[in-house]
Amino acid sequence: MTESNWLAKRWSSFRTDRQRIGDEGEEQALLHLSEHGLRLVERNFLCKGGEIDLIMRDQNYLVFVEVRKRQNGDYGGALASITWAKQKRLVFAAQVYLKQCKPIPPCRFDVVCIQDEQVQWLKNVIDS
Repeated sequence: MTESNWLAKRWSSFRTDRQRIGDEGEEQALLHLSEHGLRLVERNFLCKGGEIDLIMRDQNYLVFVEVRKRQNGDYGGALASITWAKQKRLVFAAQVYLKQCKPIPPCRFDVVCIQDEQVQWLKNVIDS
């Protein structure tokens, strides 16, 4: 086993089940979006006050993607779990990210919901 494989395995042992489900959802979303022509720019962009799961390129657009994975539709399902407060943190993190972009490209916020193993991609859903 290589050192990087050992480190990855060791790191994954510290992840909670919920974090592992989230990681799996991000992988599914990345694969789905890539199959539709989007290119990965950055993954898990983190700043003080917010996080963006995936930042992708869709032709001229910079796409900030929130990924939600739920096992079932209890409590409103995957989409309902994106609260107003979460949307506010996403917009804040996007603003922080865009400070490094010159010129600022056209942007949008997409959501990928994975529920009952079905992937649903919703484009331009957060009105900033």
